[in-house]
Amino acid sequence: MTGRFAPSPTGELHFGSLLAALGSFLNARSRNGEWLVRIENIDPPREIAGAGQAQIEALARHGMESDQDVVWQIDSMPVHERVIEGLLERGLAFHCGCTRADLPDSGVYPGTCRGGLPTGRPARSVRLRVDDQPVEFNDAVQGRCLQSPATECGDFVIRRADGLIAYQLAVVVDDVIAGVTEVIRGSDLIESTARQILVYRALGLEPPRYGHLPLVVDSSGRKLSKSERDDPIRHGIPASNLRRALRCLGHPPPPGLTGVDALLAWATEHWCIDRVPRGPCTIPAPSD
Repeated sequence: MTGRFAPSPTGELHFGSLLAALGSFLNARSRNGEWLVRIENIDPPREIAGAGQAQIEALARHGMESDQDVVWQIDSMPVHERVIEGLLERGLAFHCGCTRADLPDSGVYPGTCRGGLPTGRPARSVRLRVDDQPVEFNDAVQGRCLQSPATECGDFVIRRADGLIAYQLAVVVDDVIAGVTEVIRGSDLIESTARQILVYRALGLEPPRYGHLPLVVDSSGRKLSKSERDDPIRHGIPASNLRRALRCLGHPPPPGLTGVDALLAWATEHWCIDRVPRGPCTIPAPSD
């Protein structure tokens, strides 16, 4: 099996990022699989200079290094474009001339350009066609999930109006290129899963197995965010950070394990994804 961690370079890693990285790392390594790192840098307006390299270095301080060369997503853009052109040629995607202001308050795309661009409206984005069927998947952490893209978002964007590749398309194509078989990530991304499964189906491919880890929130219940510079971990002691992350993942390490290597070795040996809690968690106080 092959797992991956794929952060966007919008800021330093925070505790929630560490949790996602650690969960995906342990899920792969505990089964003698490969663990890969991909920096998802295809949205330059949101990128912070140097953030991607800082994330790679932070992972290394916590004992996690990619089993292959780190991939920078922007290098895959020519492949993304070829995939989009193929979907257009097969009628599985279409050009759309709508702006955000043209969408209803619900945000659900009403299919305005499905049958062709209205007169006088130039093409702006590209959307994937969505049928009326719900999407069901069995999440390794959250259990059975049922989502309805048709009523939740409608036909969704795979190439944006500014020409940039949309996340839902890029993440699938890059996971296919890398041979990713299991996607273990934070629960903030679970709402994207059905759309990504639809991209896999449009490409005639089997989606990976998904597992969505508990979301890390602050004391007020707000999700931690790199873009808001929440809880950068570079000032913390790596072993202490790992102990706290393992507790959030339902794997509290025994006392006496003080080093990064010892903690990761223990966690790899004892990892069981069934022990990971579903609900959100706050950052535990240091236990050592």
